[in-house]
Amino acid sequence: LLSKRLEAGEAKGESGFILDGFPRTVRQAEILEGVTDIDLVINLKLREEALLAKCLGRRICSECGGNYNVACIDIKAENGKPGMYMAPLPPPPQCASKLITRADDTEEVVKQRLRIYQAMTLPVEDFYRSRGKLLEFDLPGGVRESWPKLLHALNLEDEEDKQSAAA
Repeated sequence: LLSKRLEAGEAKGESGFILDGFPRTVRQAEILEGVTDIDLVINLKLREEALLAKCLGRRICSECGGNYNVACIDIKAENGKPGMYMAPLPPPPQCASKLITRADDTEEVVKQRLRIYQAMTLPVEDFYRSRGKLLEFDLPGGVRESWPKLLHALNLEDEEDKQSAAA
């Protein structure tokens, strides 16, 4: 499926792609390398305490299906680690009373998912690191804080930032 999608995109003039959460195993990474050339793999890293809080703060509107997050992450700097702030992603007023929590978003289940992810992902990180294709990116906060820093790390500029700077 991926090969066909990449071929179709290339035929339309697409010059690249982003895969989110794939590959998850070394075998998948090896297969992917047989399908296409991978220029860069970005490992978005988030402190476990923040990741756990974000997972436990996820909410879904039972009516419209919208995704929101009620967690407010405010971690103070200590032991040489920088502080981190991630604002909640609140729902609009019409959804506020209709929020539900996913049944699998309990602390025990989330911690188990994190253990499985770590066990499966570390070898994939090593796979791409050994090929010089891995960029480790520690998320400094929410999207507002992280996006410009990620673009800078990739030597890219946000078009909106360029336009506002030119005005």
